[in-house]
Amino acid sequence: MNRRAVISGGPILTMADDPAPEAVALLDGRILAVGSLDDCRDAAGRGAAEVDLGGRALLPGFVDAHTHPLMLGQCAAWVDCAPPEVTSMDALVAALGRRRDGLPPTAPVWGFGVHLVDMAEGRNPTAADLDRVATDRDVAVMHRSGHGVMVNTHCLTANGITRDLPDPAGGWIERDEQGNPTGALWDAAIDLITGPEGVKTLNHGPNIHIPDAPERLVDLLCNAQTMLLKAGITSVTDCQVTRREMETYLSARDDGRLQLRVSMLTLSTLLEALVELGLRSRLGDDHLAFAGLKLYADGTLTGLTAYFESGYRFDPCHHGQLYHEPDELRRLIRRAHRFGLQTGTHAQGDSAIQIVLDAVTEALADVDRTDHRHRIEHCGMPSEEQVPEIARLGIQPVNQPTHHYLVGDAMLDKVGERAHRYNPYGEFVRAGILPVLSSDTPVSGPDPLEAVWAAATRATRYGSVLGDEAQRLSVEQGLRGYTINGARATRREHVVGSIEPGKLADFAVLSADPLATPLDELRAIRVEETWVDGAPVDYRRL
Repeated sequence: MNRRAVISGGPILTMADDPAPEAVALLDGRILAVGSLDDCRDAAGRGAAEVDLGGRALLPGFVDAHTHPLMLGQCAAWVDCAPPEVTSMDALVAALGRRRDGLPPTAPVWGFGVHLVDMAEGRNPTAADLDRVATDRDVAVMHRSGHGVMVNTHCLTANGITRDLPDPAGGWIERDEQGNPTGALWDAAIDLITGPEGVKTLNHGPNIHIPDAPERLVDLLCNAQTMLLKAGITSVTDCQVTRREMETYLSARDDGRLQLRVSMLTLSTLLEALVELGLRSRLGDDHLAFAGLKLYADGTLTGLTAYFESGYRFDPCHHGQLYHEPDELRRLIRRAHRFGLQTGTHAQGDSAIQIVLDAVTEALADVDRTDHRHRIEHCGMPSEEQVPEIARLGIQPVNQPTHHYLVGDAMLDKVGERAHRYNPYGEFVRAGILPVLSSDTPVSGPDPLEAVWAAATRATRYGSVLGDEAQRLSVEQGLRGYTINGARATRREHVVGSIEPGKLADFAVLSADPLATPLDELRAIRVEETWVDGAPVDYRRL
């Protein structure tokens, strides 16, 4: 291969201990040397290509430790039901109606991104609202959290969802005062509309696996891959893999279309299959690998299904949703731990987080694994007492700061003053926990610089600020959270996440240095190039 290059001519933010080197030398898709321009030229040898940044900034490719790429691609193909496109029921009906008019007769109409905080009416759509779009076909809108789908009467009827149908384990059929379904299906209740051949998550998580033709799923995945790469993201963790995702990734890889680096956390419905196969540790290559197990403790804060024993502000008797009884979740985590797997468990409410802490405590007492790297996904509302316990147990919270930007105002309304501790980054840092930033895309867009800005300001879309300065991250801490710390959370810090000799040559080339840019201008920085394996990404191959 013998592809050699020297990159210089702009600030190089290594996210490592080497302070501001002049240049980087590359050889065959890996970083050969980092340091002075002369030293890098010597290392690369005569004939190496010279790449001039022209004053732009070079960073390691961003590592997004919590994503749903196939879901991103599919939702991006649906109707955009978020602001500024949709801010009222009339606007929602109009947007869905325009899509209906372009579809074949009876073809379903899907939308994504609705959230009550963005709606003039202050609520999510009902079946009656969506009946205004069509009564002869399914109309469905996925909640921005991915934990709920709002459907029309046709969809309810076609799937046998009536007042007499009980809530499934781990799910909730929203009902009106008379007990009739409103059209909102939360968490595992989404299983009811994926059809007899569709993925069923049961009580192991929300069903984000909406059926589509296999060849179309590959195209949708590659569209999502393009969005991620154009945002400077070169490595991701897919945090809910079933057979549907696995088959799609393999097809994209076999077709030569997979350039993104993907680590897969398999949904816990498949735990016994993993044990039967003996798949107890990472398996794959630098572009596609099985990495561990994804579990769910509770639901979503903004869908009011995150679990708090103390209840919500609007109703202290409303506690949220657990996917498993506590004993069952503890058993699953202990079994995965004993088997040797890294786990990532979704937990938002403090009571759900406590179940995970108890499970890891029991697992470590059973089998002492000093470098287990178990994760809590989101970890939005831990109590002050839980933060040092998270640190003591060696658990890694994986947060999404853009969430508090998008829905922080709803949090203030639903959980009150506790919302000021939503995503308590400052407390994590003071406890010795390395902050990890991610997107949970498509719940929020794949935009690392917006996430860094959100963690540094704790601002919300509608003008609130959550917490005080002690809960904020610096821009540098945020960048590390989206690079080297994200790599560590996925056990990939030895190959990605920083610009150091021996690592893969994955880079984001930015229009300006984020460490030298005023905070209020940070989100305006553009990703001008993304490099994978030592070369700019060729989007024509995707």
